[in-house]
Parts: sequence; C-alpha cells; structure tokens
Amino acid sequence: MSRHRALRAKVRRNVAKWPVTVVVVVVLIGLGWLAWSWAAGVLDRRAQAQAQDCSEGESVLRVAATPSVAEAVAEVARAYSATRPVVYDHCIAIEVTSLDSSAVLDGLSGTWDESKLGKRPHAWLPDSTLWANRLTALNAKLVGSAPKSVGSSPILLAAPEAAAPVLKEFRWSDMPEVTDWSKFGQSWGRFSVAMPDPSANTATALAIQSALAGGKGPVTPESLGSDASKALLSKLAATVPPEVPPTTREALRRLGDSATVNAAGFSVTPVSEVDLYKHNTGKEAPSKPLVGVLPAGPAPVADFPYVALSGAEVGEAEVRAAQSFREFMTDPERQKILARGGLRVESTQDRPSPSPGVAWAPVAENLVAADATTTQQISSAWASADRGGQVVTVLADVSTSMKPRLDKVKAALRGQVDRSVSGSFGLWEFARDLDGSKPHKQLVGTGPVADKREALRKAIDSLKTADGSQLYSALAACYGAAHDGFVAGRVNRVVVITDGTSDGGIDLAALKSQLHGKDLAVSFIAIGGEVDKAALTDIAQTTGGSVSVVENVDGVEAALGQALSTNA
Repeated sequence: MSRHRALRAKVRRNVAKWPVTVVVVVVLIGLGWLAWSWAAGVLDRRAQAQAQDCSEGESVLRVAATPSVAEAVAEVARAYSATRPVVYDHCIAIEVTSLDSSAVLDGLSGTWDESKLGKRPHAWLPDSTLWANRLTALNAKLVGSAPKSVGSSPILLAAPEAAAPVLKEFRWSDMPEVTDWSKFGQSWGRFSVAMPDPSANTATALAIQSALAGGKGPVTPESLGSDASKALLSKLAATVPPEVPPTTREALRRLGDSATVNAAGFSVTPVSEVDLYKHNTGKEAPSKPLVGVLPAGPAPVADFPYVALSGAEVGEAEVRAAQSFREFMTDPERQKILARGGLRVESTQDRPSPSPGVAWAPVAENLVAADATTTQQISSAWASADRGGQVVTVLADVSTSMKPRLDKVKAALRGQVDRSVSGSFGLWEFARDLDGSKPHKQLVGTGPVADKREALRKAIDSLKTADGSQLYSALAACYGAAHDGFVAGRVNRVVVITDGTSDGGIDLAALKSQLHGKDLAVSFIAIGGEVDKAALTDIAQTTGGSVSVVENVDGVEAALGQALSTNA
C-alpha cells in the first residue's frame, strides 16, 4: 500500500487552468444576473406597491411651530419624510412654519389670513398648554385630540451678567415683595420685573402662576378668589415698571442692549430656557449674553404640547398623519434632535453647546400647574389688577332658552366679581319686554368693582328668565351706555353671554351703524349651536372683540376668563 501511495504521489497531471477560470466567471455572471434580476424585481414591486399606496397623491401636513423650536421640528420633519410615510393612500409631506403662538390663536379662532400666515395648519406646537387651553375656551371643536408634550423648558429670570450672581436665592414668590436691589446687597436702585401681557407671553403667565402658588401649587379657583391672592396680585401689579415691552422677545432685546443694570427701565424678565438660548445664540444675539437664573423652589415649566387640530380644512389623511408625526416626534432618536435644539426631554441629557448664558441647571421639582379653567381665571384676575384694571360691562341673556344654563352663568359671573382685584364692572340683562317695553335692563351701572362688589353679587343672584331676546336692540343700548362711560387710558369692553339669535327689534345693519370703531370691544360667549356665529363674528371683528363658542354651559367659566384676559 505504501507503494501505491508513492506512485500516486509521483504522478502529476498537467490540466490547463483557463477552462476552470472561464467556468467560475460564467457561474459568477449568472449568479450576479439572477441577484440583479431579483433585486430589480423587488424594487419594481415596491415601487408599484408605493404607487398603489399613493393612489390619492401627495398630502401636505402643515405644522405651525413656535419660533424657538421651529428649526428643530423642521429637522424632525425631514427625518420623518425620509421614511416615505403613506397614510390612507396619500404620500405625506410635512411643511413646518415658524409662527408666534398669539398669531396662530388669533387666526384659528377668527379669520386665518393666508397672506400673512401662510396656509392654515393641521397641527400646532406652541410653547405651552396655556395656548391649547385658550383655543379650547374659544372653540373646543378646533382641538382634534388631547395635546401631548414633546419636550419642556423651565422658566428662568433673564438678567444682565452683573446682576445674575446675586439672584441665586431668588424665588418666584419674592416678586410681589422685592422692590429694591438693596434686598440683595446692591445699590442699583429699584428692582422690577418686566412682565409682558400674560395672555400673549407664556413666561409671564407661568411666573405669575408660580408667585400665586407660593410653593409647589396648584393654584385653585378657591385660592385665587381669596383676599390673600387679591392682595398679592395688587402688590405684584404695583411693582410693574412704567413701560413694559409688549413681548418677551422685545424685553430680552432691551435688556441685552443695556450697558448697566436697570438701564432698560426694568431689572429682569421671565423667559423660557430655550427662548433665552435662542436669543443668546441667534442672529441678533447681544454682545454680552444675558444670563438665565433658575429661581429656587418649584419651577414653572413650559411643556411644548403638540396639538392636532380639527376643522373643515383637516381631512382624514391629515388627522392620521398628524397622529403619526406626533408619535414619531416622541421617539428617543427624534427627541435627541429636539434636545439639540434646546428643549429638555426625558430620553437624553444632551444639551446644546456652546450655550452662552444658559447653565442648564437641574430642576429639583416642577410647579404643579393649575387646571385649564383656572389658568384662564388667573389671566383675567391679572388683567383686573394690572394698571388699574379694565372697565367691563356684561350683558347677560335671560331669555327662556337660558333657563337650564343660567345657574352656571351666575356661578361664572360671581367668581369673576369675587376674583376681580380692581377695575370697574357693570351688569345688564336682556330679554323681550324686560323693563316695560324695553328688551334690556341695567342691573348695576359700571363702576369700581371694590365699591360695587356686593351690589353685583345680589344682581347676579337675581337673574331669572323671560321670553324673547332682541339681542341687537339690547346690545345697542348697553354699548351706548358703555361708550358714554368710556374711561380713557384703560381697556374698555362689553361682554355678551347668549345662547340664541336676535328675534326682533333692530337688525344687524342698524346695530353696526351705532358701533364706534375698536376703542370699545364687544366680545361674545356663545353657548350651544343655536347662535348666529357669522353675525357675532362680524360684530366682534368690527369692534376688536372676540367670539368664544362653547358646546355647553360648563365651558362658560373658562370662556369668560379668556374674554377678560387680554390687556388690549
């Protein structure tokens, strides 16, 4: 056997290599062609499937985002678009527009001006649920689903660099009490906090809420109506500097342009952390960045809710696409994009860098926010305290249809009277032949609420129903009296609460001929579905007022707070 092995070892066959090479190449080409054919088939089938899925064409999901996060939201939208989303046979494209929340609210609740705002959005990302609450108070049907937070940002005090170190122990509850820098061992004179209108500036609204809470919160209707809260609001209003910038953005600009502490006419201003970051790193960043101070104690937090909208402009595809994009935004990978944009998110501790003036200090405890109705009441209570308060005349419908609703209307009016810190208040009622042949009656003439509080309470309790309405005739008389008693330098307004249409008396054209421009606003709280919303909107727009549409009487309290919350 060893011989056989030796022979086999010695024998060598000279076989040519090129045929083997040719065979291998042929096999590889064949396999490559099969693989290419298979892949091409898959791609063709996928393209055909996608073409079938997009048989309804492209649908654009329009998202309005508050400016501080619009860039980050647009980046998330690009990532979403890269997944080639298809909803109900529509290929979905996303268009993100940077818009101030006040402009979006006004447009959604009134007339959307495409020339200024672009096309009406299907979803909205403001900086706080406060905005969603306001929209709900104006017209709950416009909110498609419950808002969901996609990130958060604590409220800070923006201060000049020199002032920030001495404010380390400052608390929001100090705002009504601290009026001089000597409290902090400095000789800079008066200490004042610029608080732009809280109905249009989230940071101010949350700062006031935190001052009222005095701790972790929440503020309740009962605590807000207490003598202690009214005294606190009076003190807080007294500390407001003579000239307050209209917006947080403008307040930051003035602070940033100031060479010394207090040179802006005020000392500090509330601001969300992300807004300060954007201010200090944006195109108009100050030469010396403003410094964000996180006050001690529970922190008020802007929660940046994603709000899916509803309405005639929102189809089924947009509804589902809005939900899908919301889910995509809360995915941990997409949350990192929002974090790089300056929001705080649960899934990562990543922070933008560099971030001059923003230390991203840890928040030990969040303020427990007030509920939706109470937030509206806080804003209206502040409006009653700030700069002497407003001059308000309420015209209440007491026609027969209001009978099942009147008790809730009375409760809302009593609460407003009890919470009013200052300003003037008056009450009228209307129904057919209420006062002899007149379809209206003045119950309490408009005057200082402090002097008339008890008379107002009694008048509210005395409200009872009668036949008919004659809304336009009653409003003409009430408006005329309010116009005759107009108080210069204050916000003057008429608020009408009604659930029906005008059934006699003068017509709409005759009423409008008696209105005098926009110095005296007429706002409506329209209950139920029997009102003539088009006519009410016409009157409100003519006078600079608003229309709040509530499905049932339970929404009156929040709507009244919303109607009385603006200082313009």
